[in-house]
Order: sequence, then structure tokens, then C-alpha cells
Amino acid sequence: MPSIREMRLRIRSIKNLAQVTKALETVSASKVRRAIQANEQTRPYAKKAWEVLVHLSRQPGRKSLHPLLADREEAKKDLVVLVTSDRGLAGAYNVNIVRHTLIAMREHDVPAVFVTVGRKGRDMLIRRRRPVIAEFSGLPVNPSFNVCAPIGKLVVDEYLKGNVDEVFIAYTEFISMLKQEPVIRRLLPLKPEENPTIQQIRSASISTRVFSYEPGAEELLDEIIPRFTALQIYQAILSAQASEHAARMVAMRNATDSAKELVGALQIEYNKARQASITNDILDITGGAEALAQAMAERE
Repeated sequence: MPSIREMRLRIRSIKNLAQVTKALETVSASKVRRAIQANEQTRPYAKKAWEVLVHLSRQPGRKSLHPLLADREEAKKDLVVLVTSDRGLAGAYNVNIVRHTLIAMREHDVPAVFVTVGRKGRDMLIRRRRPVIAEFSGLPVNPSFNVCAPIGKLVVDEYLKGNVDEVFIAYTEFISMLKQEPVIRRLLPLKPEENPTIQQIRSASISTRVFSYEPGAEELLDEIIPRFTALQIYQAILSAQASEHAARMVAMRNATDSAKELVGALQIEYNKARQASITNDILDITGGAEALAQAMAERE
């Protein structure tokens, strides 16, 4: 059984740890609110881009308009953009998305290469000896579209060069503060009528009026499709960041509660040990007094 001094030091260290986890919970709560706000601010632009892209995709001969709209005859290699976090202390956030991605790619039965966003995903894939062709880490909190645009450019270039035949994005979708789900969605070849990336936008009514495009549909596709692909990646990163901060906030709250429960249990044990020590001291004093009284009585 540990001594009273050891128990006192342990209680003090756990209280200090609880203060740290409480501070991390507060920081994550602030960051998740900003991440949700940033995600909401991208929706008007995404809705209009979705509406224009769907209208273009319904035009005759859409597969010949742009190579990003044309299917490959046979997928020989996939590219997966895996979005994780740079830091830990977020519960099972990173483990869940990496495991979900690897299982899905194994079932897809096509060799895959990875582009990682976040150091945790990169490190986990390297430990599993998965091919990582590029990695992006150190993204700021609530990054701008321009910060994430190089990821979309890399993905589009790899597809147009013929290095990969399909592109997927794997990230954790933010649903609520207590619920985040790992999802894998198809980016390329682009199929607007089947792409479930923005369910909220898809559920909205799309205008059926006829548009006039200048200089023309082909020129617009060259600009809109790569930008829309980058926009999907950007929205996925924003959703993943909101999920990360929410998961970290919940994990730190649970850690704080567990630390408080542990301190309470240790405090009870400490009080029992202290009471036992005091009782033993009293017994020693009482026994000494009785022995002294007996010794004095024998002298008399």
C-alpha cells in the first residue's frame, strides 16, 4: 500500500492533469464553433457551383466535354485523400477514419496510393507500409480556400496524367457535437448526378431554367470542374476540423470527469490511511501511557 505522502503527491498530480484537460476542452470548444461557422460560410458558393455543374452535366455529350466527366474503362489504381489531424488527444478520431479507409480500400480490391492531410494519418499509413505520394500538414485552424487549393490541383493533375483512374476522399463528417462519422466519397471521375458529397445542397431544388454561357461550356468546364473538386476537398477539411475539435472536446471532458472521479476515490483512500495512521498513533500513545503508569505503580 502506498504511503500517505505518495498518495498526496498522486492526488496533486491528477488535479494538475485535470486542469490541463479542462483547458484543452475549453480551447477545443472555441475552435469547433469557429470551424462550424467557417463550414456554414462556404455553403452559398458551393450551392451555386453545384447548380451550374449539374446543369452542364445534363447537356448532350457531357463525357466528351471534359476528361474529368468521362469514366475510365477499368480502374487499375486509386488515389485516396485521407484527412486526419496533426495532433492527438482526440479519442479514437484518427484511428477510426484510418481503419475505415483501409477496410474500404481492401474491399474495393484496387491498388491505392494516398495523399494525407494531417501528420497522424501520414504516420499511421507509413507504419502500415502504405504508399503515400504526398502529405499536407500544419494547416491553420479554419484554413482559407487558397490554402487547400494545392491539394485539389495535385489530385486533378494525377488523374489527368493517367497515374490514377479513380479518386476518393476519406474524412470524418461533422454531424453534431456528439456524433462524427468517417465517410469515403468519390471525387473523380466526376458524376454530379450520383455524387453524394453535399447532401444538403443536393436536397435543394435545382433550377431548370436555361442558362447562356460565355465563352462556352467547354471553357467553363475547364475552370469549374477543377475548382469544384478543390471545393469538395476544402469542405471535407472544414468538416474534418470541426469533427476533430468536437472529438477532442468530448475526449478532454471525459478525461476531466475521470480525473475528478479518480481524485475522489484516492481522497477516500487517503482519508482512510490518514485516519488509520492517527488511530495507530493514538494507540501507541495510549499504550505508552499505560506502560508508564504500570511501571510507576510497580515502583511504589
